Amino acid sequence: MTPAYRPDALIASDIDAYLAQHQRKTLLRFITCGSVDDGKSTLIGRLLYDSKMIFDDQLAALEADSKRVGTQGGEIDFALLVDGLAAEREQGITIDVAYRFFATEKRKFIVADTPGHEQYTRNMVTGASTADLAVILVDARKGVLTQTRRHSYLAHLIGIRRIVLAVNKMDLVGYDRATFDAIVADYAEFAKSIGIERSTAIPISGFKGDNVASLSANTLWYAGPTLIEHLESVAIDSDADRTRPFRLPVQWVNRPNLDFRGFAGTIASGTVAPGDAVRILPSGKTTRVERIVTFDGDLDQAVAGQSVTLTLADEIDCSRGDVIAAAGDPPQVADQFEATIVWMADEPLLPGRGYWLKLSSQTVTAQVQPPKYQINVNTMEQLAAKTLDLNAIGVANLATDKPLVFEPYVDNRELGGFILIDKVTNATVAAGMLHFALRRSRDVHWQAIDITREAHAQQKGQHPKLLWFTGLSGSGKSTIANLVERKLYALGRHSYLLDGDNVRHGLNKDLGFNDADRVENIRRVGEVARLMTDAGLIVLTAFISPFRAERDLVRAMLPEGEFVEIFVDTPLDVAEARDVKGLYKKARLGEIAQFTGISSPYETPERPDIHIDTTRETPEAAAERIVEYIMGVWSPDL
Repeated sequence: MTPAYRPDALIASDIDAYLAQHQRKTLLRFITCGSVDDGKSTLIGRLLYDSKMIFDDQLAALEADSKRVGTQGGEIDFALLVDGLAAEREQGITIDVAYRFFATEKRKFIVADTPGHEQYTRNMVTGASTADLAVILVDARKGVLTQTRRHSYLAHLIGIRRIVLAVNKMDLVGYDRATFDAIVADYAEFAKSIGIERSTAIPISGFKGDNVASLSANTLWYAGPTLIEHLESVAIDSDADRTRPFRLPVQWVNRPNLDFRGFAGTIASGTVAPGDAVRILPSGKTTRVERIVTFDGDLDQAVAGQSVTLTLADEIDCSRGDVIAAAGDPPQVADQFEATIVWMADEPLLPGRGYWLKLSSQTVTAQVQPPKYQINVNTMEQLAAKTLDLNAIGVANLATDKPLVFEPYVDNRELGGFILIDKVTNATVAAGMLHFALRRSRDVHWQAIDITREAHAQQKGQHPKLLWFTGLSGSGKSTIANLVERKLYALGRHSYLLDGDNVRHGLNKDLGFNDADRVENIRRVGEVARLMTDAGLIVLTAFISPFRAERDLVRAMLPEGEFVEIFVDTPLDVAEARDVKGLYKKARLGEIAQFTGISSPYETPERPDIHIDTTRETPEAAAERIVEYIMGVWSPDL
C-alpha cells in the first residue's frame, strides 16, 4: 500500500491497544444533505481520503473507475467511493443512503450520504433519524435551492440541532468572498424562520480539498475552522440523554431457564442501578431493579445507550413493547395524539385507514385523521390538505387501538418518533414525530356497564356475529344478504341488515366516493356493527368495501371468530351486464368518478370465510348455504 495510506503501526504491534484507543473516542453521527449535484458524495469521499481511510487497492480501483465512469474529466472522482449502486454511477446521482465510517486522532464518525433528489426525500429522512449533526451543502454557483430548504427543515424537524452550512465548489466561483457571504446571509434568514438558532458556515471545495482537512490559501479571508476540525470539536448529546429520566423499552423477555427471567433492551435515556424503583408501563405496576445483567457480568450502574437485561424484584407482567421507567417520573400513556407526518409512499395517505404504527418496540394499529394542514417548505405556509402525497409534510391527529407509552419527540426521539407501515404490502409509508397527547385521550374513558355483551347474547339465545358481504356493484350482495336475514328471522334469530345504499342516506350522507371517503364509510359502519354485536345481534352488512385493509380493520374490532367475510364473487362483465342501477353505464361515460371496477380498484378477499360464485349458484342456494354454515358453527342448540 502507498506510504500515504499506511495504517497505524499499532495495528501490527498491539491490536488490543489499538482497539482500546478507538473505543475511548467519542462517536459523532452526521449526514450530508442538500440539493442535487451540490457535491455531497464527493465531500464524503474527500473526508475518507484525507483521513487516510483508503487503502492501495481501493485507490487503484477508484482511479480506474474515475477514468471509466467518473465526472471529473479523468481526475479522481471521490463520489465513486460512496455511490455504489450501478444506477448512481450511471446517472451521477445518489439514490440510496450510504453509510461510511472513518476516524481521526480525536473522534470516530459515521456519516450518511443522503440523496438530493426530491424523489428520494424518504431516504434522506432515514439517514437523518439517527444523526447528531447535518452538513447542508450548497453549490456556490446556485445558492440556496428548494431542496436546501426542504432538507434543512427536515433535519430540524427530526431534531438535529447542529447544522453546518458547507458552501461547496468555491473553486468554481474563484473563491469569491462576496458570493459566500451572500449565500450565508440568504440561508441565515431562512434558517431563522424555521427555528434554526445557529449554524456554522464554512467555504469549501470537496473536489480540491479546500478547508476540508486543512485551511486553504485560496480563502485567506476565512478565519474559521476546517470542516474536520469542526466535526472533531462540536459537542454531542450523548451526555444529555443520561441526565433525563430513566427509560428502557423492552425488546425481548429473556427466559433461558425456569430460574431466570430478564427484560432486555437498550436504555433510551437516564441511568439505572440495582435497587432503583421502576414502573412498568402501560400497566403502571411498580417494583425495583434486582440485577443489571450483561454478557460480561453484572453492572453496578447502566446508562443511556447501553444494551442490558434487567431482572426485577417482583414477578410482574412485562413483555415486549412495555417500557420500564423511573417510578417517580414515568413517561405518558395515551391513545390519541397530534403528530407531524412525513409521507414517504407513492400512494397518498388514506385518512381513517388502519396502518401499523411502530414506536420503539411497540406496534399498534393507528388511524390518521385528515391533516390539519400541510407545510410548504419554501414559505413555511400552512396549506389546507385532505391527504398527504409523496414527500409531503403535514400535521394531523391520529388514534391507536391500544395505549402507547410515549414522550414528545422534542424530549425523547426513541419514545416520540414512529413509522407507519401499510398492512397489506408491509412497506414503510411514513415517518412521524409525536407532539402531545390529545386532551380527550386523557378525559374520555371506557364506562363500566353492568349488562355485558355476553349477557345480551345469552338473553337472545345466540352468539353475535358480523356477516360481511363484499363484492362488486351488481354482484348480488344485497339480494343474498336480504334472503339470509329473512331465513334467520324465520328461525327466530335477532338480526339487523346494514345496507350500503341505506347507510349513505343517513349516517354517511356527508361522504363521497373517493378512496378516503370509502375508507371512512367502512370505518363508521364497522363501529356501528361492533356496537350492534355488543347488543347480541347477528349483523349483516352489504358493502362493496373494496379495500382489504378496511375489511381487516373491521375484523380486528371484533372478538376472534365473530367476523365472517362473505365474498360474493361475480365477474365484472356479468355485474356490468346486470347494471340494474345504471351505474356502470354512467361510469363508462365518465359521469361517475372513481367507480369500483372501472376507475377504482377492487381488492378481492384472499381467504374469505365463505365464497359465493354467482355464476354457478343462485341467490336462494347461496343464502341457504350461508344459513347452514351459521347454524353449524355457532348455533349448536338448534
